[in-house]
Amino acid sequence: MDAVAMFPLGSPLFPHTPLALRIFEPRYLTMMGRLLDAEDPVFGVVLIERGHEAGGGDQRASIGTLARILRIEVGADDLHVLALGGERVTVDRWGDDDPHPVADVTPIPALVWHDELEPLRREAERVVRRVATLASTIGSARWDPGAAIAEDPLEACWQIAAMAPVGAYDQFRLLQATTVGGLLRSVIDLCLEEEPVLVARASDARDDDDRDDDDRDE
Repeated sequence: MDAVAMFPLGSPLFPHTPLALRIFEPRYLTMMGRLLDAEDPVFGVVLIERGHEAGGGDQRASIGTLARILRIEVGADDLHVLALGGERVTVDRWGDDDPHPVADVTPIPALVWHDELEPLRREAERVVRRVATLASTIGSARWDPGAAIAEDPLEACWQIAAMAPVGAYDQFRLLQATTVGGLLRSVIDLCLEEEPVLVARASDARDDDDRDDDDRDE
């Protein structure tokens, strides 16, 4: 496909999940202005694997997701953009910044849903909501753990993955899934690995609150 405007970020974007951006850098304001003139305003999102995109010299992931713009609100000196993740892509070649990053990309075939995976999907949702609820008690949940998910099972699987309270590199591992079953099993495994860490952090937070209460009572 033609060269695509790209937006490197500190976390990956999953298909069928929303992306909210506040854009204030001049080059990305230019990018959005160009996209608004396009018939189908789509840009790519990739994870910054190392470095800081704003300062240049960043290392970007080779797999990302196309994002379709749903709404733009204009502020005094910024834009608030709401987009929705679409198909995954492989980055074939990075072009010169124009002034924003651009890349040649190839679409990755969509995962295929099989009805026999429904029990695994339900288990993944149960585990993710439980662990995400725990993460929310210490302010580290990415999504509202009670948020509704799509009725379409494949869309729901990606949204469950997005809800999982794991780090950016684990999210990127999930984004690279080659089967729905593999995606769901990885989501469950990663959440079960994260759960005791969150339990310990929640316990520490409660202990800190108790000490603060004791100090105020003295």
